[in-house]
Amino acid sequence: MAFDTILIANRGEIALRVIRSCRELGIRTVAVYSTADRDCAHVRAADTAVQIGPGAPRKSYLCAPAVIEAALRTGADAVHPGYGFLSEDPDFAEICAENGLAFIGPRPDVLSRLGDKAVARALMTEAGLPVLPGSPGTVDSAAEVSDLAARIGFPLIIKAAAGGGGRGMTVVRRPGDLLPAYRQTRATAQAVFGDNRVYLERYCDSARHVEVQVLADNHGQVLHLGERDCSVQRRHQKLIEESPGPGLHRELTRAMARAAVRGARSVDYTGVGTFEFLVHDEGFSFMEMNCRIQVEHPVTEAVYGVDLVREQILVAAGERLRHSQEDLVPRGTAVECRVNAEDPDRDFAPSPGLLEEYVPPGGPFVRVDTHGYPGWRIPPQYDSLLAKVIAWGPDRLTALDRMDRALAEFRIAGPGVRTTIPLLRKVVAHEVFREGKHDTSFLAASGL
Repeated sequence: MAFDTILIANRGEIALRVIRSCRELGIRTVAVYSTADRDCAHVRAADTAVQIGPGAPRKSYLCAPAVIEAALRTGADAVHPGYGFLSEDPDFAEICAENGLAFIGPRPDVLSRLGDKAVARALMTEAGLPVLPGSPGTVDSAAEVSDLAARIGFPLIIKAAAGGGGRGMTVVRRPGDLLPAYRQTRATAQAVFGDNRVYLERYCDSARHVEVQVLADNHGQVLHLGERDCSVQRRHQKLIEESPGPGLHRELTRAMARAAVRGARSVDYTGVGTFEFLVHDEGFSFMEMNCRIQVEHPVTEAVYGVDLVREQILVAAGERLRHSQEDLVPRGTAVECRVNAEDPDRDFAPSPGLLEEYVPPGGPFVRVDTHGYPGWRIPPQYDSLLAKVIAWGPDRLTALDRMDRALAEFRIAGPGVRTTIPLLRKVVAHEVFREGKHDTSFLAASGL
């Protein structure tokens, strides 16, 4: 089975990324856009573009009926959801199937099980993956929360079962803060995800956030493409990612890779996916699985030489993976910095506005995935990610030096527009980071 036309149910840089792989495969593309995004670069790049709603996200890109109607009207035979909410929505995947559209992602039943973080934790425990102490499932009352917290100990973290993207999580360090945090997290989960269920887990202050990329087809082959370190974060959201993880023992990373493959096999996973782990003094522990292409996938592509989006499309079309595990040999180091339209000096407040100047960097072994251009107005309705800068080097320090050079070249200016570039350069130059001794507490502890 081959696809003739794919509708991309997302926006911005990831929509452009999918369009480019489709073009290389000879597949026609359909973009969808809201009124706020009529001038966005992905609209111009696609073969066809369909307006599906006003600027409010839930009334446009997340409106399944509008997306399906656009796909049917334009003759699409598949839908690629990018990495937005629809990418892990089992109901949307089911609706695609009911309308004769291939969903480029895992099956609905797999999405349903792994999309619930509490259920995923239980499934991976059954598969033999290590997990941190926590609740066996979701917690439904203040009394249950108090009882479990006494057994888990502090600090702990309350997580939305339907959460993702660093949202719906609250760290609790003192018993007196537990119940207010429980109520607030449930309220946030309901508002953001439409699901107020939460679960508890031990929180590690000095841990590394390390994830493993997996790729699986419909014929029983499951591969891993090494690990990515994502420990530089603000508010549980990633700012810098790299592959391979610096300072990690190879036996540890091999064990994580084996665990990820075992976990994927246990649920009959297909497509691309990412297992997220915490690395701590006791070893490593499973956190969650992301059933989609990740924002940080380019660092894996740079190190392994594999177009993950292309593979994702081919797997959804029923093809076998063209690689074996022995073929996948990493080379060098790649680092990705997320350039967000945010002001780090104002607690990362979004800073939308008109881009009067926008000149991305170039040069050897530098890649920039972006949808920005001079004259485009960054809309306030959507995520603040503006660009991803990826630098590769034969070794980590060379990659970091190339990253600093690239960030220094990036020219972004406009009324009220601020970006994370100054902060990113400080991180790249910081001694602790350059030595690979950072963890998830690094940004707060460093005072940057």
